[in-house]
Amino acid sequence: MTAEMTEFAKDVLNGLTSEQKHLSSKYFYDDQGSIIFQEIMRMPEYYPTKCEFEILSQQSHLILEELEFEGPFRIIELGAGDGIKTRQLLETFMSRGADFTYCPIDISEEAITSLENNLRDALPDLEIQSCVGDYYNCLEQLKAEQIPALFLFLGGNIGNYSKQKSAELLEMFRKWMHPGDKILIGMDLQKNPRVIRMAYDDPGGITKRFNLNLLTRMNRELGADFRMDQFDFYCHYNPENGALKSYIYPIQDVHVHFRALDQHIDLKANELIYTELSHKFSATQIEELAEASGFSIKRNFLDCKHYFTDTLWEWK
Repeated sequence: MTAEMTEFAKDVLNGLTSEQKHLSSKYFYDDQGSIIFQEIMRMPEYYPTKCEFEILSQQSHLILEELEFEGPFRIIELGAGDGIKTRQLLETFMSRGADFTYCPIDISEEAITSLENNLRDALPDLEIQSCVGDYYNCLEQLKAEQIPALFLFLGGNIGNYSKQKSAELLEMFRKWMHPGDKILIGMDLQKNPRVIRMAYDDPGGITKRFNLNLLTRMNRELGADFRMDQFDFYCHYNPENGALKSYIYPIQDVHVHFRALDQHIDLKANELIYTELSHKFSATQIEELAEASGFSIKRNFLDCKHYFTDTLWEWK
């Protein structure tokens, strides 16, 4: 069993034997999960991708002006995915003569391969230096070069972390930054709760399939014998604090055997397995998070509906 598998196995066993069952959302994005997430981003109900696409299509020139970089710089994207939204920013930067290297980071090799192929077709002159792996290893490699950088953490991914964990993550990013570096962070904003709920519990069941892919992954990688027809999906949004939480749960008592681990786990009918937090931010919460993690806000770039923001921060 590889080191990566060992970490996955350990987290799965810990999560499914805890009093409050849970599975980490970081395991959503195997190759199949990344493909399903592309479907989610194309759903009519899923507004974050469309809103961020609008921001990067119409305001990238303003983002470039706010960077105030002199000479060559890097754009380091954390969790790049397919790069569709980012392409709008890259195109604008290139059209305005910016001298930069694009450095996408993603844990999914399939996502990086797809991104590279798409960008080479669309932007053949773009210099790409990609990295497959987690943030820690990739950023360690990049920090050695003393080149100014714009970090991208788009798509509202920061909302997948608790308040404490998000501050810790941003502080970690600061360790790989140099004075004057910037970070552009996508943040989903608090809004009509019905709009939010529909985006995360779609009538087509794509989000359900995305969550249940965790079971498929455990079957494939850990030799488990989960049956998809024995599980369902549920999410809940609390408009008072902005927290949207997702769960999967068995619709009947389930006995699971993990052959690769020689482990058995029993799950009771309707026992919730927490899979993801997707936090929606207020303006005050954004300011508090920037302050807590050692950044200052240069500018918030908003879509026309004010559903979403790409907020540009600078290391103080």
